[in-house]
Amino acid sequence: MKFLADMGISPQSVAFLRDLDIEAIHLHELSLDRLPDSEILEKARREGYIVLTHDLDFGELLALSGAEVPSVVIFRLQNMRPENINRYLKILISEHQTTLDKGAILSVNEGRIRVRQLPIT
Repeated sequence: MKFLADMGISPQSVAFLRDLDIEAIHLHELSLDRLPDSEILEKARREGYIVLTHDLDFGELLALSGAEVPSVVIFRLQNMRPENINRYLKILISEHQTTLDKGAILSVNEGRIRVRQLPIT
């Protein structure tokens, strides 16, 4: 399990994952701040990453493509502070690892994680 964080996700959450010995990288670290969403998905697919984002466009792009990977976690929280994101990351890692490995879109709202298996038909 390894994660690619989109620009709306704090680098502090990437550091949190690394502290758990989970591979994680932020687009900013790769100097890919302006990479289009479709290319982020392609990079994640090619390199085996799970995308962390707050951008709804990723779900739409995956649905239209009919792709089975990569998994995308879309955070739709009112509180997007790193400590809140990190709390949900812990839940995702402990309860949804198999789902993420298979390919899914997970929408994270306050108190709820919605799972949609890929491909979306």
